[in-house]
Amino acid sequence: MKILVTGGAGFIGSCFIRYMLEHHPDYHIVNLDALTYAGNLENLYDVKDNPNYEFIYGDICDKHLVMQVASGVDVIVNFAAESHVDRSISGPEVFIETNIKGTSILLQAAKAFHIERYLQVSTDEVYGSLGKEGFFTETTPLAPNSPYSASKASADLIVRSYYETYGLPTLITRCSNNYGPYQYPEKLIPFFISKLLKNEKVPVYGDGMNVRDWLYVYDHCSAIDTVLHKGTPGQIYNIGGHNEKTNLEITHLILEAMNKDESYIEHVEDRLGHDRRYAICNDKITGELGWKPSISFEEGILLTIDWYLNNQKWIRSVEQRKGRLA
Repeated sequence: MKILVTGGAGFIGSCFIRYMLEHHPDYHIVNLDALTYAGNLENLYDVKDNPNYEFIYGDICDKHLVMQVASGVDVIVNFAAESHVDRSISGPEVFIETNIKGTSILLQAAKAFHIERYLQVSTDEVYGSLGKEGFFTETTPLAPNSPYSASKASADLIVRSYYETYGLPTLITRCSNNYGPYQYPEKLIPFFISKLLKNEKVPVYGDGMNVRDWLYVYDHCSAIDTVLHKGTPGQIYNIGGHNEKTNLEITHLILEAMNKDESYIEHVEDRLGHDRRYAICNDKITGELGWKPSISFEEGILLTIDWYLNNQKWIRSVEQRKGRLA
């Protein structure tokens, strides 16, 4: 099987490529990535010489290139997206361009070349915010509250339309917050670790009681692999870890692991439109496809912190690159 992975130099995409090359050594993986600020080929340094791995530099909004690259592939898995909420608030235009237009171009290519499966990697943020009780299910109405989540919800609807209108065998996965190695240090866990390594305080939005469901990145990769091979075209599958934690709980775990006290916490003004709680019901993927997470949060967070502590050179390299792109 030949798989086109878009956005494969990013956090989840690079882990997925590594996972697939390990678990399906006969598959050929083509990685199309524009190498924006969060895309980093260092994330795939360990597989760059694998004969079944190929990197192509390019943007999913470049229709001519996408048509060239998609010719001859069997499957498309789309990770390519602008994904940081704060950035979407200050500059929503690029989110609309990449997340909506880029997805539309990929779907056009999938339709033109009769792709066997097109899998859209989405997010639980398209559902909006939950109260203290309940869970997001695949039938929860879409109610995005940020330009980022609105752009992802829009892309999901376009994907759905290609199944309903053209019969394109599409799949959509919606995951909870991922954590693990190679995550760009603007997201909470690696950002806080990098701040504490420099002996700086960590900024916690508002009261820090916003709740997220956390999923170890390689569990996410195994779930996508499962949906890709066993999922029913036209369906949506939620992927969660059943690990609800407040941002303050995550902060305390990181502080404890790095031998820091609460004096390193700095509460800052809350983010605009900050969703209070996300929690995913993943009964559909566990019941129908037999997938379940294998890494507990307690194990995964220690693995993650250890990885960043042992890969400070990677953090410095990413931060220096960030400075050049700012």
